[in-house]
Amino acid sequence: MEKDAKIYVAGHRGMVGAAIVRELRHRGYDNIITRTHRQLDLVNQQAVNKFFASEKPDYVFLAAAKVGGIVANDTAPADFLYDNMMLEMNVIRAAWRNGVRKLLFLGSSCIYPRLAPQPMPESCLLTSELEKTNEAYALAKISGLKYCEYLRRQHGADFISVMPTNLYGPGDNYHPEHSHVVPALIRRFHEAKEQGLAEVTCWGDGSPLREFLYVDDLAGMCLFLMENYSDAETVNAGTGKELTIKELTELVAETVGYTGKILWDTSRPNGTPRKLLDISKATAMGWTYQTELSDGLRLAYDDFLNNPVRAER
Repeated sequence: MEKDAKIYVAGHRGMVGAAIVRELRHRGYDNIITRTHRQLDLVNQQAVNKFFASEKPDYVFLAAAKVGGIVANDTAPADFLYDNMMLEMNVIRAAWRNGVRKLLFLGSSCIYPRLAPQPMPESCLLTSELEKTNEAYALAKISGLKYCEYLRRQHGADFISVMPTNLYGPGDNYHPEHSHVVPALIRRFHEAKEQGLAEVTCWGDGSPLREFLYVDDLAGMCLFLMENYSDAETVNAGTGKELTIKELTELVAETVGYTGKILWDTSRPNGTPRKLLDISKATAMGWTYQTELSDGLRLAYDDFLNNPVRAER
């Protein structure tokens, strides 16, 4: 990408979008376009078409999405399907119609089957059924990925996609009901420490295996792909390392400084038993992650402590 190219980052206030903006500025890109949700509702097709026709960006990072943890996905599947499908289709189509030179679509590892081979290669997409608790979100993300693929096949659009593993880091959502596992644990243990609670109860039995990628590492990969990759198949983004939710929980408690007892509510769902990405494709291209989980968790907790407004959401 040229340093003076006009770059639109959709979802710049979210954790991923903010990290991409930080990385762009760090590398000397200063012609960055952003819009808040109030300024531009991406679910509104007319507004999106007007924006692209007026601004004519050269490159697009599509990081906007309606996101949440197990509770949010399981209780509001219609909202997750509709909002994500609409915003993705609106942005991707408007980008193509207005001559965007390249677009990167950000998905999620939840697109892969519940019982996919481990580690999960990009080729296992749509080979068996999805995890039911986040099926709506996964279907929307698969649709966005496929739309990019079909525009490439039918019209030659240079639109690519990346599928990150579980993300965490600065700018995360710490809402007590609508957050993902790392920010949820950070908040829970921080509040337990502040309140002097003797024990904290977590969902499931702690056995599922998960992989976690620091969000700034993903941002670096996004720029790497925009500069080095052009193909229809998506690219996995991860660390190639995994740990159990129980191990993660203990690591977060240690990072926060909570020393009480950790209990497990086995009546609650575990979610997908294992979700390790095969990152050999990205590795072969020369990309690798930089931030180890223990270091990243300390940075994430610092972000939580230094952003009280975000933490109260």
